[in-house]
Amino acid sequence: MTLRLCETFLRRYLQFSTIRKLTAAPEQTPLYLRCSVFRPQTVRKCLFHCSPASLVSSDAFLDRLQKRSAVVSDEGLFHHPVSVPSDSGHQFSLLLKEPDQPENAKSLKVAIVGSPNAGKSTLTNQLLGRKLFAVSEKVHTTRARAVGVLTEDDTQIILLDTPGLTTPIKAKRHQLEKSLLVDPLESLQEADLVVVLVDVSDKWTRSKLDYEVLKCLALNSEVPAILVLNKVDLLKNKTLLLDITAELTEGVVNGKKIKIRGAVKQCQKLAAASQGRHAEKTLSESKEDRVSQEGQNKDRLSQEALKALRSRRGWPNFKDVFMLNSLDREDVETLKRYLFEGAKPRQWQYHSEVLTDQGPEEVCINTIREKLLQYLPKEVPYTMTQQIEMWKESEDGVLDISIKLYVKKDTHMKMVIGPGGQMISRITQEAENDLMKIFLCNVRLKISAKLRK
Repeated sequence: MTLRLCETFLRRYLQFSTIRKLTAAPEQTPLYLRCSVFRPQTVRKCLFHCSPASLVSSDAFLDRLQKRSAVVSDEGLFHHPVSVPSDSGHQFSLLLKEPDQPENAKSLKVAIVGSPNAGKSTLTNQLLGRKLFAVSEKVHTTRARAVGVLTEDDTQIILLDTPGLTTPIKAKRHQLEKSLLVDPLESLQEADLVVVLVDVSDKWTRSKLDYEVLKCLALNSEVPAILVLNKVDLLKNKTLLLDITAELTEGVVNGKKIKIRGAVKQCQKLAAASQGRHAEKTLSESKEDRVSQEGQNKDRLSQEALKALRSRRGWPNFKDVFMLNSLDREDVETLKRYLFEGAKPRQWQYHSEVLTDQGPEEVCINTIREKLLQYLPKEVPYTMTQQIEMWKESEDGVLDISIKLYVKKDTHMKMVIGPGGQMISRITQEAENDLMKIFLCNVRLKISAKLRK
């Protein structure tokens, strides 16, 4: 009996040591990180929020990590889940669990939309304070809507990370899932606020809102929207931000004209020209694409309205405009405070322990897919499929995962394996490290590849 107790204690100690390594900030940062009186610079280093060290015992903190629950201190309850459960049954039960409503509950549902590769998932991860959703430099990394839940004190922010907006003809041409067309529109219909994200580092698209974005805004004009200019750090000439803002807002923010010399006059000329050119069609899309889009939305927007949208460059109904770098925590913190201040008195939709609506298997598949997109060229990662062959926790507390990759061509197989198996080993190692940070447990990942013609 004594030996069993010693073995149990040792195993728990080793697991906690691993958790502490994964979650701890740099050595000079205390283990207990979050307190409202800390300077913003300190807060930005936090990986999660907990109560001040002086009010929480080490036993309470250890219990919180093991049970993934909030810590109760003298100042009340600080809601912020530590990790995503590695067991799908546990995650499912959390999603079904009755929300623990605080006395003055507030909530806000935010849909983040934009063109492919605008940085939507990166911004969502930064708002959540941890990396949950896959990001890469290639388009269509996000294939379906994902929900991130940010719960602090009495406020819950629900972030709807949507796929990059595309057209029906492009979806058909590239054999994209239907979710890429449906999810963004459905997300806007249930949102309290729309965040339109624009990549200002792309000189070809930054001066005009994408037609699909304009269509979403027009279909849901009753939903408040804000404009977020992303990747401003990559823009060498910062004065261009004023011109871009004027064009994308048509010189109007929150119902008031903005005064920017040169840019506003240009916007007024464009707006006047658009009124007399409703019949003009852009040359970027084929006639087949236009017919498909108009047929899909004829029950909501007239053909004249759709034609008018094609000649517009911006949207004059934005409430506010933010200019940020989504990788800069200080920039994101400003937007985060704005969202919390805009939360409405309303009951929570999820329990405070919920971090995302995705199951652990889905998180794993997306994490591996991110690495495939990152390291494999061109169309190779888009043609591959994954299958989970094993998912179980071993006796030593390690989560064993085995994934089979199905590849269509011999040439693709060689790229996946790499010289001496280096590529697949690198993908496995990096995905394994990411999963350990998401699940906060040791993960043993095995990835193999098989040719399927």
